[in-house]
Amino acid sequence: MSNSRRRGFLAAATLATTLVIAGAPAASATAKPEIKVSGGLTQPVFSYQDAIREHVRVESSVDSDGDGKKDLVRVDIIRPKESSSGLKVPVIMQESPYYDNPGVGFEIEHKKYDADGNVTKFPMYYDNYFVPRGYAFASVDMIGTRLSEGCPMSYGAADVLGGKAVVDWLNGRATAYDDKGDPVKATWTTGRTGMIGHSYEGALGVGVAGTGVRGLETIVPLSAYTSGYENGHANGVLTWFKGGARWQSEHVDKDPAEKCEAVRQRMDAESDDETGNYNAYWNERNYRTGPISKARNIRASVFAVMGMQDRNVVGSQFAQWWAKLPRGVQRKAWVTQYGHLDPFWARREIWLNTLNKWFDHELMGVANDIMRQPRADVQLGPDRWITQADWPAPTQKVALRPQQDGSLGRTLSTGTGSYLDTAQTEIAMATDPSTTHPNRLAYLTPPLKNTTRLSGTPTVSLRLKLDKPTANLGVLLVDYGTDTRINYREKTATSSEGLKIIGGEDCVGESTADDDGCYFRGGDNTAASGLNVVTRGILDAQSHKSLSRQAPLTPGKSYQITWKMLPQDYEFKAGHRLGLVLTGTNDDFNLDETGTGTGTDVEPGTGAKVTIDLAGTSVSLPLVTSIK
Repeated sequence: MSNSRRRGFLAAATLATTLVIAGAPAASATAKPEIKVSGGLTQPVFSYQDAIREHVRVESSVDSDGDGKKDLVRVDIIRPKESSSGLKVPVIMQESPYYDNPGVGFEIEHKKYDADGNVTKFPMYYDNYFVPRGYAFASVDMIGTRLSEGCPMSYGAADVLGGKAVVDWLNGRATAYDDKGDPVKATWTTGRTGMIGHSYEGALGVGVAGTGVRGLETIVPLSAYTSGYENGHANGVLTWFKGGARWQSEHVDKDPAEKCEAVRQRMDAESDDETGNYNAYWNERNYRTGPISKARNIRASVFAVMGMQDRNVVGSQFAQWWAKLPRGVQRKAWVTQYGHLDPFWARREIWLNTLNKWFDHELMGVANDIMRQPRADVQLGPDRWITQADWPAPTQKVALRPQQDGSLGRTLSTGTGSYLDTAQTEIAMATDPSTTHPNRLAYLTPPLKNTTRLSGTPTVSLRLKLDKPTANLGVLLVDYGTDTRINYREKTATSSEGLKIIGGEDCVGESTADDDGCYFRGGDNTAASGLNVVTRGILDAQSHKSLSRQAPLTPGKSYQITWKMLPQDYEFKAGHRLGLVLTGTNDDFNLDETGTGTGTDVEPGTGAKVTIDLAGTSVSLPLVTSIK
């Protein structure tokens, strides 16, 4: 029996005594509520007001703060009261570092506690929506944050293994304690667990799944990191300020600074921001192929969401991990044109219905159509979504080459061009492509005869010479043509990441006085513009052979340097022109601790002169429809 069929069989066997199909006669008028399914979805039949609220501390396998004791992980739980009298329920789990600082979700929610230390308000809607449907919700304070012991490790092993310990406890393989220090067992659960979360939270789900832990049946990572290195680097270029790992650890931790100072000094030294090299520190934080967590070990199914215009968690974080998932892993993806966005805020009704079906199928064993639906939902523009069998779509590689006259075509060309490596914003680099600019070279196709779709990861190859030992090599793929697009760049009090607040609230589950389950409505934030930077890439030239070891270039010597740009799924409309911009340091990658551009304080540019040999320069595009 295959893994997926075995999983479904076990789920059905476990829940056979608790699932009630809508329309079946009740055993008696006074029967306790049981899990009810209608139309392939569990229904809200359990009282949220009367749900059991409790907390435990799970003993992890790590001592992250070096105090000689295994770190205890705080777990706050809400579950239907019937789960204390025979009903076994699965668990939806959110492990988060954000409960203290800055808060969870776009509304920046924090936990509230009663006199017994139990949570009366859980951030986000998972409890309000899913507990009435027969799920338990476990809110886990990541190691070193809120009420958990230890030190946050900026995606390090302790962050992951703390979450793994909770899954182990839910399945009877780890120990938890109450406030008196007495052991507590999770006798109320089936052990079947799903992890969900945004950004760092999503990364923790990816990391825990990559340990291969049994009982974690599914993960729903939303804009999730899969490589700590790519959190602050792009091919050897530092994209966050120096000391970013330390700042991240401090940012989510409200304990006295001296508690984890020795740990953070070690993080500063081992992360090696001076060179930007990939090393053992970053390998520990690699959830694709690292020593703690790796994609090939994943047993859990995956429902991933990625915004291809995310400047915080770039698209390669999703694409490279997605490609490494074992073939037998059930999976689904939403690929969007938003930035760093949880789809709950932008496509709420469809999101909730899809998520409900996903968890019901994977955790409850409900027979619905979620796995018969197309694997990928792809957003191609405002209110324009398509579905397809997988991501990326089937494509053919098309190589475009810059021409001496400034055009971009398929024929080989001769000649050279040059520019200086200085830090510039993407808009400055992409604007007025027909004009001469000392800090960039720009090339455009003729107007496209047909709509042309890119799906996947472009590759750029440059033949070049430098007059210094290195330069930051930047490249932009640009859509030139007036259109209304998702405005992922705008950040105001009412708009961010391609989302805008549109007024009013949706109540998406049951409420109490402390936890209302209601959230503001959002919609696409759009703007008309004459150009759009579709995707980009940057590389420190001295890292072109290896991200682990710098190899400075010999000034005046010719080199062929090839690397991958960030992935994308995008339509160039008929009549638009596709542009290739070659330049230096991308100032939009220079991010401070807020995730916004800060200018030249991170990477000011090397000032090197970059001379491009057009005969050896091209960009390879994965196209669904060929350029005409």
